[in-house]
Amino acid sequence: MTVDELVAKTQQILAEKAVLRFDEPIQLASGQLSEFFVDGKAGLSEAADLRVACETIHALLVDAGIEYDSIGGLTLGADHLAVGTALAGDKRWFFVRKEPKGRGTGKQIEGAALGPGNLVVVVEDVVSTGSSMFKAIEVIEAAGATVVAACTLIDRGGHAGPVLEAKGIRYLPVATHVDLDLPPVAAST
Repeated sequence: MTVDELVAKTQQILAEKAVLRFDEPIQLASGQLSEFFVDGKAGLSEAADLRVACETIHALLVDAGIEYDSIGGLTLGADHLAVGTALAGDKRWFFVRKEPKGRGTGKQIEGAALGPGNLVVVVEDVVSTGSSMFKAIEVIEAAGATVVAACTLIDRGGHAGPVLEAKGIRYLPVATHVDLDLPPVAAST
């Protein structure tokens, strides 16, 4: 499949399986209320759907000329996409813990060890304001790695892109709120 065909197929899967509508608004990770909830984990719980989404992410990166050796992001929104995209592109995967592990090694980055010379893509299933993605980037950069791009399945508001681009990080959402006919999530205040 071409990149455009992969994107269209992934958007179709997300629209059919990941977008939920509730009678009453529910709270999003950003703290905002919405009657729409996008569940990027349950929506891709079938192996074939996850495979298509991860192949799409890798194809978007290749098509954009992004060279990378590792992919990951903040657990739990990045986990399935990090492993799946690493498999699709024969790359290394990692997860960023919200806080350093309180025992054992005390690591905050699990999986591939990151440091100077690593070219990293940050991935997240759903981005509303970008706060999870920004936290992951902060931890990755503190480890000495270079974040070269950020990808998400769904961008719900268009707020993360300008912030990432200002940092010199390419931003590649597979779908936006417009593509899925969702109302945009407001910028964080």
